[in-house]
Amino acid sequence: MSCSARRAALRALLHGAGVDALLVTDLVNVRYLTGFTGSNAALLVHAGGDGASRFCTDGRYRTQAAAEVPDLETVIERACAVELAKQAAALGVERLGFESDTVSVDAHDALTEAAGIPLVRAPGLVQRLRAVKDAGEVEALRRACAVGDAALAELLEAGGLRPGRTEREVALDLENRMRAHGASAPAFETILAAGPHSAVPHHRPTDTVLQRGDLVKLDFGALVDGYHSDMTRTVVLGSAADWQRELHALVAEAQAAGRAALAPGAEVVAVDAAARGVVERAGRGEEFVHGLGHGVGLQIHEAPYVGQTGTGALSAGMVVTVEPGVYVAGAGGVRIEDTVVVRDSGPELLTHTTRELLEV
Repeated sequence: MSCSARRAALRALLHGAGVDALLVTDLVNVRYLTGFTGSNAALLVHAGGDGASRFCTDGRYRTQAAAEVPDLETVIERACAVELAKQAAALGVERLGFESDTVSVDAHDALTEAAGIPLVRAPGLVQRLRAVKDAGEVEALRRACAVGDAALAELLEAGGLRPGRTEREVALDLENRMRAHGASAPAFETILAAGPHSAVPHHRPTDTVLQRGDLVKLDFGALVDGYHSDMTRTVVLGSAADWQRELHALVAEAQAAGRAALAPGAEVVAVDAAARGVVERAGRGEEFVHGLGHGVGLQIHEAPYVGQTGTGALSAGMVVTVEPGVYVAGAGGVRIEDTVVVRDSGPELLTHTTRELLEV
């Protein structure tokens, strides 16, 4: 879908929000609607069409804006949001929507003074559109996931995951391999957690040395063309103990149940429950301490949230993670995570590394 088509889809939501235009200030949303990748910009999406809409950035990005946003009139001004708020009334806007979920109180005051017309809270409109990915977005996510798969396979083949290395060394090695395979950066700070650290869901790598018998949890992703991949695998260094096999098998069963529950129309709380129920029936419900998953795209965490406090239902084209985990304090934990597209014909996996227990 082109950026102009995305803006047209947004216009269809403006009437329901009770506004004549939306001032878009979240840079991720600006990128989604225009293709602009710079660090300072705002966008006025007018209900009357692109002819009355305006894009604004500062002089550093004049050339870049001409290349990335050729189909909108561009305003060059440092204070982008304030400038577009000033111009809104002259463009026939009587009620100006703003992204109240991201605008600070001070910024709101400045916009109100500049606009001279009523500002109306209009949170989450662009995020609602972003939740369903078009074919181009899914392809970017597919490439990002392929980079993660390739980097992990290469790390394992090279013997990079072995006793004697530190968590920090392995995490850096994996991130460098993702870059070598085409990632512009890691999608987020790699989680590399060994031994008892694997029981900490978002452990940050340290100089802890990996040891034989450790559970090692790798949660990582690649950033490709602005889109993020997300995958977690948990392996054992050497031969797995019985308790490690049992824990991994339980999480694998829960993960399979969660993936199977992904379908258009499925309530996100029901999808979470499908996986969580497997863990609860095994008597380990209190050790599954987070939601089942989240949307992924231009941000590593975006709508929808698939968890016990999530709201709404899935739609075809949404891309979500499925990542149950069970964490035994002081011993170790297991998480298995895939990035999955919701399809009418059944879920499509974008991450393909085996979910079987690996003993390396």
